[in-house]
Amino acid sequence: MNRKRKVFRSLRIVMKKERNYNRRYPQEYNIFRTMFYMTFLYVVVIPFMKIFYNYTITGRENLPTKAKSGKFIYTANHVSHFDPPMVTMACGRPIAYMAKKELFQKGDKFEWLVKRLGAFAVDRTKPEIATFKTVKDILSTSWSLGVFPQGGIRPYGSELGDLKKGFVVIAKNAKADIVPVAIAGFTGYPKLKPFTRREVHLHVGKPISYKLSEEEIIYEWCKQISEHADYINTAPVPAYYNEKQKI
Repeated sequence: MNRKRKVFRSLRIVMKKERNYNRRYPQEYNIFRTMFYMTFLYVVVIPFMKIFYNYTITGRENLPTKAKSGKFIYTANHVSHFDPPMVTMACGRPIAYMAKKELFQKGDKFEWLVKRLGAFAVDRTKPEIATFKTVKDILSTSWSLGVFPQGGIRPYGSELGDLKKGFVVIAKNAKADIVPVAIAGFTGYPKLKPFTRREVHLHVGKPISYKLSEEEIIYEWCKQISEHADYINTAPVPAYYNEKQKI
């Protein structure tokens, strides 16, 4: 009898344990979540941006035409908490973002949204096998992956060369091309008193092949982002770029 009680007690503890959102599965990215995601985009995000921002979007002709395959990683510079919805708005498709694990903790102001919009948790100090499994599962659906290579919010004027290289490892492991998205001219969060509309420009860059070397991918990403956003490209120039210029 005591043994049964111990088993039931253990089961209760497991059931009460908070879910670890670093592991998500293909069935979570079903038609219902996709409908919720796109409804949130068109009913909340776009109207909000139209009211509070003078925004422009360019480069949509660079968007992959085979979007339904989901085999793309959308990567942007990181200037604010609004970046994920702005990138989604620029690309117009469901994107599951990698997010720091703290956002999934109870009490965080973004907890409810990040869980329901398909994001998954990442421990930036200790990469886990679950991350790669989740990426693989997401890219097997109609969803794409969203990553911010800078690893956190970085102000304009800072250097771009010092990136978290995990996005390159993920792209090569998943055999997914990288689509850079530049968030430029962001002038801050909305102001109600006095009412002030802010500015932001979004530019979708040309896809970068995962087949390039790590050095080439990083340089290309930094180059495309710094051409539109106010960053200093300090990424090392690949050797073959110099050879091209000499010819």
